Amino acid sequence: MNMQPQEQGYHYGVMRRAIELIDAGGEGLTLDELAAQMDMSPAHFQRLFSRWVGVSPKRYQQYLTLGHAKTMMREHCTTLQTSLATGLSGSGRLHDLFLRWESMSPGEYARGGEGLVIYWGWFESPFGASLVMGTEKGICGIGFAAETGAEATMEDLVSRWPKAEFIEDPMMLRPWVTKAFGADDGTLGTAPLYLIGAPFQIKVWEALLSIPSGQVTTYSDIAQAVGNPRAVRAVGTAVGRNPVSWLIPCHRALRKSGGLGGYHWGLPVKRAMLAYESARAEG
Repeated sequence: MNMQPQEQGYHYGVMRRAIELIDAGGEGLTLDELAAQMDMSPAHFQRLFSRWVGVSPKRYQQYLTLGHAKTMMREHCTTLQTSLATGLSGSGRLHDLFLRWESMSPGEYARGGEGLVIYWGWFESPFGASLVMGTEKGICGIGFAAETGAEATMEDLVSRWPKAEFIEDPMMLRPWVTKAFGADDGTLGTAPLYLIGAPFQIKVWEALLSIPSGQVTTYSDIAQAVGNPRAVRAVGTAVGRNPVSWLIPCHRALRKSGGLGGYHWGLPVKRAMLAYESARAEG
């Protein structure tokens, strides 16, 4: 059963509270204790989580622990060089969406978006309120406001293309957004991406696009994949500047130790994304 956007946002709000409770109480919290602290009956709490991610709250609780990232590093770490060499980029990720993408030329990027018209709108997503931006060619920006706030999220994305013209038009973007967040609206098509960045950044983002859903990689492996193994710090910066969060899955980049590293829109969102994908893969 497909959920409406408002339901997705509500479910993320509940999940975010669960993350905070699990952080405070660990994996030992029972279903009854979690449900009580969120003012829900155990049955309603279990039904909500099972509907949202396809697994029980207890199993989902395990995905939300910090140790889950280390488990993913041991068991689900993909080799990007192999993925890129075998042409996996563009397939097998994000709810089996078909993504197509193209990038702005270096000269266009250097002009700061001058002459570019960017449409924007606010939408509910599985991870709370999201700001989506796009040109006529495709989605160029997705930001999440659950941790940073709406004003800061808007300022962040607008500042990336300071000379562009911005027009609020959620209806223009809605078909792409529906595909981006995995909903089935009964239509066929793609969620096109229009990558606006420097050449090195785009190489890093292309490498991120090759990571299948439910798997992770390391910053150093990304550096190897883009042909510059010593540029781990520069790769980390490019990952952090990824403008199309979720679709370009920078949340799947972890430290070698299994640590989460940083996340531009807040670590609770990154943890939620990894847990969501792991649960969906299991389901």
